[in-house]
Amino acid sequence: MSKLSHVDKKGEARMVDVSDKAATARAAIAEGFVTMAPRTLELLQAADTPKGDVLATARIAGIMAAKRTHELIPLCHPLNLSKVAVHLEPSADPTGVRVIAEVKTMGPTGVEMEALTAVSVACLTLYDMLKAVDRAMSFEGIRLMEKSGGRTGDYRAAPTPKKGA
Repeated sequence: MSKLSHVDKKGEARMVDVSDKAATARAAIAEGFVTMAPRTLELLQAADTPKGDVLATARIAGIMAAKRTHELIPLCHPLNLSKVAVHLEPSADPTGVRVIAEVKTMGPTGVEMEALTAVSVACLTLYDMLKAVDRAMSFEGIRLMEKSGGRTGDYRAAPTPKKGA
């Protein structure tokens, strides 16, 4: 790996100067998974949880987080996002919820951090909304799935092997 973009010649953290970069179409998709007990998933799918509509709340939290990434991650640029979509897919095997975020912009820098932040906060919100019935939930596989645009071009992650395979 070449030099780190957020570190200057003295080794000090810095925000990357993107003022000379052209605005181009940028997109990123990230994913994560919240594991939970089968009973927790049943309650979630039956909409029988103490705090209300868990999936809608997690979806909105993920969208809001993507829009505020620059306030959470110190060296991220504030971006004018044109799309933030958060999808939550309940799963019986493995038991839990798959979270997918898609983010787009037309700008001088990528949106990978916004997609990853959306997934992370949606996962945290699922935990918060369901912790009254399942404190043993955990997060796994939070990662960038793909990105397009920019100087480094396109990226697509290798598929994740199925558990037990």
